[in-house]
Amino acid sequence: MKFRVLQDNLRKTLWGRIEEGDLTGLRLAEQTGFKQAHISNFLNKKRGLSLEGMDKVLAVQHLSVLDLLDPSEVNKRASILPPSGDEFENLLLTDGATAATQPLITSMHVKEILKFKKAFLRKLKAETEGDREHWERFVLIKVDGREGMSMYPRLLPGATLLLDRHYNSLKSYRKGEFNMYAVLKDGTCTVKYVEVAGNHLILRPHNQAYPIEVLTMEDAKGTADYLVGRVCHVGIET
Repeated sequence: MKFRVLQDNLRKTLWGRIEEGDLTGLRLAEQTGFKQAHISNFLNKKRGLSLEGMDKVLAVQHLSVLDLLDPSEVNKRASILPPSGDEFENLLLTDGATAATQPLITSMHVKEILKFKKAFLRKLKAETEGDREHWERFVLIKVDGREGMSMYPRLLPGATLLLDRHYNSLKSYRKGEFNMYAVLKDGTCTVKYVEVAGNHLILRPHNQAYPIEVLTMEDAKGTADYLVGRVCHVGIET
């Protein structure tokens, strides 16, 4: 992808944040140390940024070059999965923060590659809300001690969880049973049962020795923005 296209995509991203009220040209100028006129000229396509200037804007806005690529381009360049010609599918184990925030899992965030039967994965029903088309559907994470014990005995510390990130609806997967979800909280995943009360998410542990948590949803965001995915398989080492 050409540098000019990356700059155009950066402009679109910045304008999106400005229109949502999350950013202003003045604030961006203050963050980067550039003059406001310099930022204004860039946003209005009157000039470009140097490579160093672009790096500075990406850094202060917590963006990476991958955020400026088309998802299909990222997928084509970042795919590290070996071809699977048998009855098993290769799935990626990553950290909770990556699973919660990154549509595609790049090689630098892969901890392990595990195999799951294709027949099992095909049977899993999706229930998608919002735009998840470009999100890699199945990813794996491990839960730490506190997360594992909060959902004991359904989970244990160190359990490996298969997340279906195309299931970000509160609709019950099985009638009469609560779905267990990975939920976006503090930039990473917490695993809980989920209910909604107004603009709050009620995060319930299975283990009653652990407290219920209440998560306030940001304005213009809904439940589907916080549900990373349904936990559809639990692997526990014994």
